Amino acid sequence: MLQEFKAFIKRGNVIDLAIAVIIGGAFGAIVKSLVNDIIMPPIGLLLGNVNFSDLFINLSGGQYDSLAAAQEAGAATINYGVFINAVINFLIVAFVVFLVVRAINNVQKKEEEAPAPPAPPEPSAEEKLLMEIRDLLKQQSQA
Repeated sequence: MLQEFKAFIKRGNVIDLAIAVIIGGAFGAIVKSLVNDIIMPPIGLLLGNVNFSDLFINLSGGQYDSLAAAQEAGAATINYGVFINAVINFLIVAFVVFLVVRAINNVQKKEEEAPAPPAPPEPSAEEKLLMEIRDLLKQQSQA
């Protein structure tokens, strides 16, 4: 069973998948930073200095100035601003994956549509005659 597991791990698809997961995690961190640090601040500014990560509904009845303060106090909250950020993260990642898959599909389509290499030219009359002579000489030497 250990040998089968080693063979499974060494297969290219498993290694490719592991690499994809690692790169995907790093890409996710980049997208999260892009959304939280680049995209959301201007949107928040346009909407009247709203910080989306601080948007929440307090279910505990107390008054808190920020989500961090509510969480520190142990208040029950619905963090819809964090959810909005997560949705935007997802949309960006999904769009980038769409673009990558689309590019791969276009490359594969171009390869499929590429004309087949031309067939080798048919031998000339002289070459055919020489091949016949060669074949006759082989037959005579074998007899």
